Amino acid sequence: MVELEIDAPEPLSAEVIARVAAACDRAEDGEAILRVHLRDRGTFAEEPAEEPGVGVHTVNQWERALRRLERLPAPTLAVVHGYCAGLALEVLLATDYRIAAADARLRVPVRHDGTWPGMALYRLASQIGVAQVRRLALFGVEIDARRATELGLVDEAGRLAELTRTALAVLDGVSGKELAIRRRLLLDATTTSYEDALGAHLAACDRAARRAWEGVSA
Repeated sequence: MVELEIDAPEPLSAEVIARVAAACDRAEDGEAILRVHLRDRGTFAEEPAEEPGVGVHTVNQWERALRRLERLPAPTLAVVHGYCAGLALEVLLATDYRIAAADARLRVPVRHDGTWPGMALYRLASQIGVAQVRRLALFGVEIDARRATELGLVDEAGRLAELTRTALAVLDGVSGKELAIRRRLLLDATTTSYEDALGAHLAACDRAARRAWEGVSA
């Protein structure tokens, strides 16, 4: 298993981007589960600091790292230990399986002029709908673990030790490459017409059927 840690209050930097890329490299090389720990080393009210000199180029590099994580040919598990905002929230939205401590809190980061307009807003709207996340996305309203579970932002909340065992049991033995194909079909579903999606789904079905036949023949 590959481990990655992201702290809620830490600012965007080249070091964080490199850390995510390195974890993706290890997960791909070992075809292993990537477990991301989203920790709270600050306070619930503390927003991520702004790193001097960070511009749109760095933000673009960060988005590329998230996109790679989102399409990784390996299962990804996010574990929310406390306050989840900023980079931690963005990473959460790019993972497959999400669990949270009972006292976890989620929030889109807020600056002096409003919420941060990054791709977290896009992922929130794509995954659970504009109406469901309007207050969270526009005003930075904080939600607790129970509400996050109701919205589908996390799969389960409670005792992390028990939830982790359950999650790993689900993910253990899952083919990363096959998971990546199905994940891609889901991600494309909201922006692709039925006619355009049909070919990709048929190709995936043909691949699955061939794998099943090869298994029987072997």
